[in-house]
Amino acid sequence: MTTLTDRYVWAAARTLPESQRAEFDRELRERIGDAIDALVETGSSPDEAERAALTELGDPAALAAQYIDRPLQLIGPRYYLMWWRLLKLLYSIVLPIGAAGVLLGQLLSGADIGEAIGSTVTTAISIAVNLGFWTTLVFAVLERTTAGAGQPGIAAVWTLDMLPALPEPAKTSRLGELIGSLVFLGIFAAAIVWQQFGVVFHDGVREPTPLLDPALWSFWLPYFLALIALEILFAIAVYAWGWNWWLAGANLVLNIAFTVPALWLFLTGQLISDEALEAMQWPWGTSGPVIVAIVVVVVIAASTWDVIEGGMKAYRAGRAVPAAMTGPATSGAKA
Repeated sequence: MTTLTDRYVWAAARTLPESQRAEFDRELRERIGDAIDALVETGSSPDEAERAALTELGDPAALAAQYIDRPLQLIGPRYYLMWWRLLKLLYSIVLPIGAAGVLLGQLLSGADIGEAIGSTVTTAISIAVNLGFWTTLVFAVLERTTAGAGQPGIAAVWTLDMLPALPEPAKTSRLGELIGSLVFLGIFAAAIVWQQFGVVFHDGVREPTPLLDPALWSFWLPYFLALIALEILFAIAVYAWGWNWWLAGANLVLNIAFTVPALWLFLTGQLISDEALEAMQWPWGTSGPVIVAIVVVVVIAASTWDVIEGGMKAYRAGRAVPAAMTGPATSGAKA
């Protein structure tokens, strides 16, 4: 009959490479035998001593893993930080590029906006899952692969050069502006899409009526969504580099690219759908021309002020750099 010791040794040795099983079998049996003998000398019966000795050794698979120094976690401390940094990098670069590419392809192919958004979200989830799975799988294999003699493996050695730079005070102050811009632009883009499913209703009857003319989806609404994407990139650039004359010029171009077509569509009656105007009972008597004039003035004034403000910030940023460079030297001379 097989004993508990035989079963325990077999359960542990079966997880080891064939070349190590014989030596492991011998060493483990000697260890178990010594433990049983010590317990028998204290008055335990052989059966009780065997059960107690094997129980103290614990899970045979864990004991075998400890014998060959095999990790029992998916990714251990040796590669964890490298895995985490790479995963964050992939999610911040590959995931948004892939999602944006799918959305652009869907829009160019003439797909409905709902279908384009659904395909983009589905693809983004798939990309995220695959990035996480395959990256983790590679590091799990590396964790269990022994480097050859004299080879350190891929584990990066930490050096002082890897310390992050201290945050710039000006950049920290720009973080709030970045967050505000991203939130506003995100809401604006969502509103353009959402209005397609109805934002006004006929006489209390919940009949969806798009605010903007659905014919604009053939070109102009995707054009404005693309401009919003460029505005997001512009906001990130301002946060990263601060205002300069190049970014002030880009701000001017973006304002013109948005304001001129938007006002042209509005004044020529192509912006608001006929159904929405009917639901709002437009025009509202003699006040129609006044409201149109107010809208045009407000839009032009807001765009103009944004351009002027960008120029002022670029001018102040340009003056601040020489002052920061000459400041310490001047202070030293006065001292």
